[in-house]
Amino acid sequence: MIWDFIQNQVLAMKWLNGLLGNLITSLGLDIETKIGGSVQFFLYDVIKITILLCVLIFGISYIQSYFPPERSKKIMGRFHGIWANCIAALLGTVTPFCSCSSIPLFIGFTSAGLPLGVTFSFLISSPMVDLGSLILLMSIFGTKVAVVYVVVGLVIAVIGGSLIEKLHMEEYVEDFIRNASTIDIDSPTLTKRERMTYAKEQMTSTFKKVLPYILIGVGIGALIHNWVPQSWVEMILGSNNPFGVVLATMIGVPMYADIFGTIPVAEALLYKGAQLGTILAFMMAVTTLSLPSMIMLRKAIKPKLLGTFIAICTIGIISVGYLFNGFEFLFM
Repeated sequence: MIWDFIQNQVLAMKWLNGLLGNLITSLGLDIETKIGGSVQFFLYDVIKITILLCVLIFGISYIQSYFPPERSKKIMGRFHGIWANCIAALLGTVTPFCSCSSIPLFIGFTSAGLPLGVTFSFLISSPMVDLGSLILLMSIFGTKVAVVYVVVGLVIAVIGGSLIEKLHMEEYVEDFIRNASTIDIDSPTLTKRERMTYAKEQMTSTFKKVLPYILIGVGIGALIHNWVPQSWVEMILGSNNPFGVVLATMIGVPMYADIFGTIPVAEALLYKGAQLGTILAFMMAVTTLSLPSMIMLRKAIKPKLLGTFIAICTIGIISVGYLFNGFEFLFM
């Protein structure tokens, strides 16, 4: 009962949806109509995601202040083999929220001489399974889905990095990165006040960056939720289409957004009858393989390594999608 309250009223903020519904109705707009329903959906998701986002970014940034790049590099350098990949994937959960902001750290780690497979485990997990995604997914899909999503995301990161390591593709890293000289800089010891200031600055900066994607994502979600016929979504992304996961992955790749911008779209698709695994595959593709981040990554690695990275991630994402679809009855 306590967890249900946390799930529904704290994370999902259903009280807010009811409050907004009453407010919109009092202003003379019927929330049962498409326009009224769209307004309610838009306001509810924007406010809910904004509150969760600001709290999450502040908390995660405070944690992140203990793991600057220099310290993360030293931590990963202490481990070897599969354990190094696991640590890199876990460290990815407390670092930047989108793939584009993860790439500079990936370049720095690679330049510092860390094994290529280890740095790729970090690069995969950082945008896909950050701590913020866990809480936001819980607010929409529930605890079981959120936890399993994070676990399989970490598994993809570990397996993907390990495969790249086994393929010995170091020669496909651009020369300016392989030949870069690095200087170890001791991380300064921050006071609690300085960490709070850092967390506040990160919260403000990150929120400004992701706000346009939240508004666009919620806007698309509102259109899907109230204007797109459910039969259309079920036909394209429902159980009747065996290629729905592949299609959702392919659609997600050219897009650019982070987990915060894709959540509203995923919520609307779920409501309209899209399969769970198909929705999660779409989210993973958007956050991990967006076209802008692949263009940035191409500056650091050669086409063969980039193609291998994309292939490994795509196969992993599609596999996860079909896995969730096959066992959807366990989560819903």
